[in-house]
Amino acid sequence: MDITAEMVKELRQRTGIGVMECKEALKEAGGDQDKAIEILRKKGYARAQDKINKRSASEGLIGSYIHMNGKIGVLIEVNCESDFVARNEEFKELVKNVCLQIAAANPKYIAPEDVPVELLEKEKDIVRAQFEGSKKPAEIVEKIVQGKLSKFYEEVCLLDQVYIKDEKQTIRQLVAALIAKIGEKIEISRFVRFEVGKP
Repeated sequence: MDITAEMVKELRQRTGIGVMECKEALKEAGGDQDKAIEILRKKGYARAQDKINKRSASEGLIGSYIHMNGKIGVLIEVNCESDFVARNEEFKELVKNVCLQIAAANPKYIAPEDVPVELLEKEKDIVRAQFEGSKKPAEIVEKIVQGKLSKFYEEVCLLDQVYIKDEKQTIRQLVAALIAKIGEKIEISRFVRFEVGKP
């Protein structure tokens, strides 16, 4: 399979790893982005990620947004490493845009790893039940389950959602692009969304 520059770019945005490493991982994974990430992690990307994670993101901003009808409100905490970046207009713009995303798309969690295991198992059981008696091989059913889980993450996880202002990128890619530009760790720490009459 031919590995395009676009595929490499997407993997780089998702991982922050170098061009050649991303290209090799994509070749090994047959072009599958998620498998390529797994390969990179197995080859020591996890250790590199640990170093990034150990950098302290203790500065940042609390952002807020109230929809014009006063029926939806969002509060979010986005962290960075320095007060200098927290005062940066592009950082402020990111916080504002993520607030708008939460108001419009109503995510429940920040990332897939935040989804409770019992909820994931329930989702998997629902998909498997749809194929009972279908005579499809178990490995095919499991591939379908994984595909449906990816869709599920796109709906409920903020970082995996398609950005409402640009359908060509996710919120994860939006954040990664600013990290690449300013060279500081940026992370969405928490958010809460209120909607009148809904728990």
